[in-house]
Amino acid sequence: MKGLARREFQLVLLRRMADYQPGLVEDAVRALDATRTEMREVNARWQRILRSRTFPRGRRRYEAVLGPAEEGERRVGDVVCDVASWPPFPLWPGLRFEIVLAPDGSVAQEWLVRDPASPVPELRTVDDLAPWTCVVGDLAARWDGLAHQDGDAPSRWHVGFTAPDGSSYVAHFVWGLLQEVVSV
Repeated sequence: MKGLARREFQLVLLRRMADYQPGLVEDAVRALDATRTEMREVNARWQRILRSRTFPRGRRRYEAVLGPAEEGERRVGDVVCDVASWPPFPLWPGLRFEIVLAPDGSVAQEWLVRDPASPVPELRTVDDLAPWTCVVGDLAARWDGLAHQDGDAPSRWHVGFTAPDGSSYVAHFVWGLLQEVVSV
């Protein structure tokens, strides 16, 4: 089965983001010199890769697409997990794609994270939380008492939080990248 490359992998990430930010996705697709049709075709190929019995699993799957990863470890509760990450993509120059591997080698989390060399955006108020400006970790670094929730698809994540003025919000992320913030 034909694999993907970094450019195509960005199209895979964009496919789910289009549900929230179609305008930003359209601009990004053009920046990659691609079309919406190509984005759909690449996403369909990625879905076949995910379901393939012969394509590598875990870290090897992502390395086949993105190349060698930088490796590390992260403690999650009592468990030490392996972490693999790849250099920033052209569309998101301050962000890396990261996978967190469970002890059995399966992928427990996959998302965009802030590159350590990239400055964290100043998030003084909820108005600073514009689409595609921050990742889940940036929000966690700014506000305490976050309520993390699984999203309605594997690539989605929701975070409930209270602003300094006492107002409650939910931030919606796709692949770890902020898509929208709604008042609750």
